[in-house]
Amino acid sequence: MKGFAIFILLVACWASNALAYSVGFDQVQLYTDSNRPLKASVWYPSQTTFPTERIAENAAFLGTDVVRVGTPLAGRFPLVGTFPLVVMSHGYRGNWRNQNWLATKLVQDGYVVASLDHPGTTSFDHSAQAAAQWWQRAGDLSRLLDWLLNESYLLPNIDANNITAIGHSLGGWTVMLLAGGQFDRDQLKQECVLKNNPRVCGLMPELGLDRAQTGEPTGSLKDNRIKQVITLDLGLARSLSRQSLQALTVPTLIFAAGVDIGDLPQAEESGFLAQYIPSNNRQYIVYPDAAHFSFMQLCKPGAIEMIEEEEPGDGIVCKDGNERSRDELHQVIYQDIMHFLKKS
Repeated sequence: MKGFAIFILLVACWASNALAYSVGFDQVQLYTDSNRPLKASVWYPSQTTFPTERIAENAAFLGTDVVRVGTPLAGRFPLVGTFPLVVMSHGYRGNWRNQNWLATKLVQDGYVVASLDHPGTTSFDHSAQAAAQWWQRAGDLSRLLDWLLNESYLLPNIDANNITAIGHSLGGWTVMLLAGGQFDRDQLKQECVLKNNPRVCGLMPELGLDRAQTGEPTGSLKDNRIKQVITLDLGLARSLSRQSLQALTVPTLIFAAGVDIGDLPQAEESGFLAQYIPSNNRQYIVYPDAAHFSFMQLCKPGAIEMIEEEEPGDGIVCKDGNERSRDELHQVIYQDIMHFLKKS
């Protein structure tokens, strides 16, 4: 009897893996004739299953296997021919590779995913002048949605009524702007007098948050096409007006890292969101053994030493808590994300 139970379990596991969608991948240059061109990456269920190639991998980080420019697959639910859409925003000086692990998992479960490199605040394009235009990050994702829903070859495969925005660190702040959170400079200055956090308050001049910028919008940046948002240990939460958070109606999943890396305590960031967003519209999860960078891709053995040799102090991107590995954390994080998405 025991052997039969094991056999059934193995068959179930095989069936689950067999149902995973093949991951197609493509990169496109958008708005090349504008003053803010965007490099977008898209992952999607693919009819094509081979040949595969490894993307988003380097000497320090692990990538994933995809089918480059595979033929898009028509979805089966919830609308015939379409899949839900997820757009992603990376953290300050991050890039599209950081959440490639999450994008791959989502596609395997039947989502179309799109990300981009925010001009001026990425690993490969850093400009203080561009970074100071803080509102442009939210605009980037709205422009990405414009392309996906009006012009892209993936348009027939996307359920335009089921769109989620996910952001890590500064990307979490970005998606909160799209959900209806509004930047309040006076509130942030007051918060920084009370608790002068070096990571948040120290970056105010560089991110254009200390004084009004040329071209800065005065109203909301909310994008009504986005139906739910997920923040991965966001920063700058205290710059979002309490009133706008209290009025938020978009379902929000807030993830926080319990291990403080020294300058981004979750109680003052993710906890601020949880305090003011109505409890019926948000879910708040703290992972006690996760650190800020646990939401990024997996690190290879020896990565910390190699990164420290090249750039002292940056090895922290591969450090987690002392309990679960980053891979184990990713599994739990993903389960929580899927529970939220299916519930929403």
